[in-house]
Amino acid sequence: MNKEEIENLFNGIPRVNLGFFPTPLYKAERISEELGINLYLKRDDITGPSVFGGNKIRKLEFLLGDAIKKGATHIITYGATQSNHAMQTAIASNILGLKPILYLSALVYNEGDLRSNLFLDSILDAEIHIIDLESGMTDDDGEEIGIKMAEEREKELLKEGKKAYEIPGGGSTNIGSLGFAKGFLELVGQVEEQEIGKIDYIFATAGSGGTLAGILAGRAIANCDCKVIGMGVSPKDENYVKRVISLANEGLSLLDNSKKVEKEGFVVDDSYAGKGYEIPSKEASNAIKYFARKEGIFLDPVYTGKAMAGLLDYVKKGIIPQNSNVIFWHTGGTTALFAENEIVGKLSD
Repeated sequence: MNKEEIENLFNGIPRVNLGFFPTPLYKAERISEELGINLYLKRDDITGPSVFGGNKIRKLEFLLGDAIKKGATHIITYGATQSNHAMQTAIASNILGLKPILYLSALVYNEGDLRSNLFLDSILDAEIHIIDLESGMTDDDGEEIGIKMAEEREKELLKEGKKAYEIPGGGSTNIGSLGFAKGFLELVGQVEEQEIGKIDYIFATAGSGGTLAGILAGRAIANCDCKVIGMGVSPKDENYVKRVISLANEGLSLLDNSKKVEKEGFVVDDSYAGKGYEIPSKEASNAIKYFARKEGIFLDPVYTGKAMAGLLDYVKKGIIPQNSNVIFWHTGGTTALFAENEIVGKLSD
């Protein structure tokens, strides 16, 4: 499927141009040689439009296209205080002349000490609401509180003659997932151009689910039989898998595509999540240092570090056979390297 055919497939779906696409498909030569596989990185850590790019820009092209079509003036979304999605939403909103409103759960937060994404949110002049969490509360609990707060804010905006468009945490909706369906088709074209041959495995982080849903939808469109492995950055159950598959099929329906995503060839593995979301693990820290020192490429402690730790262990255990063609979807998030110590962990020797 060439570039024109891909664009035609998404005709009729509102979309804005935000990212620098296609992102590079880059072979990690030294690590490939050392591991005995052909390891390629899909470099969505450099999607743009700022130097703090990441995978959410693909989703936001479609989500904000829909928001503009519906007459939105403000964009509401949710996440943790160091949310990549929230920060990238603020960037994209500013480009389009929309006002970002962020409801952020204080999983790790030291008042008065703005770091990393939260610092960027402030520079971007986003309207920020910090949600304090009591002991035992999760980011999901924080989002529920944020949704209630947002309902009141939306009423205020309506009285002012303004309209808010709400995006769930991670931008994981059927509309948002289209960004990665399109991204997968972009990847297939690059694999053909580089004469890589058959893709055996695709590794990506398993977070809110929209990225994986889009990859699965794109795989169905392309008739690709590669195995998709989502590495959980927090505990995931069977309901999560069902939700991702449902999102993928909803995305295909938006494209009037009759293909159907099933569970076959799709695995979610949360055994490398460590103690939970935004909690560093020794394995992820080692993966971050390994990649930086072998390839000069940075991963992050919350998402890609944990996913790469899983990939490396799969190779070590022989789950991934030698000489396999493996794609690791680098989703960005490296601003987390400058977050609070509780998130970063021990990275300096």
